[in-house]
Amino acid sequence: MPRVTFTPNLRRHVECETVDVPGRTVREVLDAVFAGNPRLRGYVLDDQGAVRHHVSIFVAGGLIADRAGLGDAVPPGAEVHVLQALSGG
Repeated sequence: MPRVTFTPNLRRHVECETVDVPGRTVREVLDAVFAGNPRLRGYVLDDQGAVRHHVSIFVAGGLIADRAGLGDAVPPGAEVHVLQALSGG
């Protein structure tokens, strides 16, 4: 089962613990996470269901390519990291 982790800066805004969830694509994995934590969806996805501009998602160390459809494959046991970008200067 994939393991999904969230960066500390995202966890400051909404509680989101590391979880193991089923899924073969990024969409399936995130839907499983959001089923247990619906408030988190708005921090990660926009109103069209695409990854927000300030969020990056990595699967097994690689940045996902499909930010709109979330169809990237997630191998069994993969690490999925959800990062909220920081800005400033």
